[in-house]
Amino acid sequence: MTSTQPLASLRKSSLPGPDDITRREMENGITLLIRPNFNTLSVTVSGYLMAGSLYEPLPKMGLANFVSSTLMRGTKDHSFQEIYNRLESIGASLSFSGGTHTAGFSGKSLGADLDLLIETIGETLRRPTFPGDHVERVRSQLLTSLDLRAQNTSEMASLAFDEIVYKGHPYQYPEDGTPETASTITRDDLIGFHREHYGPREMVIAVAGAVEPDKALETISNSLGDWHNPDQPAVQTVPPAPPLEKTERRHYTIPDKSQTDIVLGVAGPSRLSPDFYAAKIGNSVLGQFGMMGWIGEAVRNKAGLAYYAYSSVSSSMGPGPWTVSAGVDPDHTEQAIQLIKQEIKRFLDQPVPEEEFADSQSSYIGKLPLALESNAGVAGSLLNIERYQLGLDYFHRYEEMVREVTPQDAFRVANAYLDLQRLGIATAGP
Repeated sequence: MTSTQPLASLRKSSLPGPDDITRREMENGITLLIRPNFNTLSVTVSGYLMAGSLYEPLPKMGLANFVSSTLMRGTKDHSFQEIYNRLESIGASLSFSGGTHTAGFSGKSLGADLDLLIETIGETLRRPTFPGDHVERVRSQLLTSLDLRAQNTSEMASLAFDEIVYKGHPYQYPEDGTPETASTITRDDLIGFHREHYGPREMVIAVAGAVEPDKALETISNSLGDWHNPDQPAVQTVPPAPPLEKTERRHYTIPDKSQTDIVLGVAGPSRLSPDFYAAKIGNSVLGQFGMMGWIGEAVRNKAGLAYYAYSSVSSSMGPGPWTVSAGVDPDHTEQAIQLIKQEIKRFLDQPVPEEEFADSQSSYIGKLPLALESNAGVAGSLLNIERYQLGLDYFHRYEEMVREVTPQDAFRVANAYLDLQRLGIATAGP
């Protein structure tokens, strides 16, 4: 990688901060974060509540995701078609998603139509009816998605990796379940999960765009302020993931494929760990910066063995994966794995050169304004501030935090997590 001139310092006055983020805690446990932006006519509302796959029984894997997929299929107030007609009439959008820790939602409308958007969010969260015919339609869609997943070399390699590295850990299991579990989930299961786990406690909503904070607070309070669920269980946390005792490999065979996908790595630091930034910035050199870092340069550009090759450190409340992913010709699988290991060894043998590390830091810092260009980007970032308790001044401190990380910090953290003798290596292909 060639050296670049350091990027100019971030202009803090343009970044969200304590002076323009309104944070309020409602009496029923909902936390609101609002950042007005009248340079646009639209507004984005995003949020999450503690109803992810961690809370479902293993025989019903995929239940949490199933519930989130059926929330908009009908409520006590409106049918499926009526819900979509109301949103379409104002050019608004709304969707729900399932995750490991949380169920999430995101909607967009004109600022003038925020009342209807919030009303629809409240209605679908609080009063879904899970109509039987729509439950079966969603089930059919989910089963089709799972069938497609089983033919996707990248996704199956990732699932196999999780089974190796997170064996006996909650992160071992896929959020969308399996065809077997999805087939056994009943409408009563959906109703029961919603009744127990959907509620305002620890719920977070972020609003960004053309709305005054007081107006957003009033609108959300009208729709959700009287919501209570005394049956909501305590928030679940996840344990550390012990490192493997030795390198373990697994191959998932998918006949007639022309590509093998590789996922190789370990369980890394959680987003809350003091090691996270050193891992994230060091990893940028290893497999992100420029043309996919050292790994992309060695495996893809020089050796020509991979269609893609990069590394990543994932953000999570628990021990997120630190992985290298590559797509290769099946005949080149072993050679590509060996080259990846060589680059990891180089990364572990000595700290990254100062100039190269500084270039990566500048790139990392320079991406922040791009992530905050849209209302959706701001709303998502506000949710992360609350999720990981980063503080309302997080974006103002961001550049300093990144610059404080040294090559020696990255070297220390890499050697604390990455171990060439204790890797999980998963492949999927012919």
